[in-house]
Amino acid sequence: MKQLTLNIKDNKFDTFLKFIKTLDYVEVPEVDKKALSELQGSLNQVKLMQEGKIEKQSAEDFLNEL
Repeated sequence: MKQLTLNIKDNKFDTFLKFIKTLDYVEVPEVDKKALSELQGSLNQVKLMQEGKIEKQSAEDFLNEL
């Protein structure tokens, strides 16, 4: 089986996903929405840190949270 990565505009994504799910030769794995949401939140935090909008946490503080 081949795999393809596509970039789809947010406002067209749901329509495109519904369409490709109708194709019997395309497999669309279900995504754990909670994990995806948490990952997106983490990525947003990294972006804000890179932009200097929020303070970075030291490795020591991070490890103490665990």
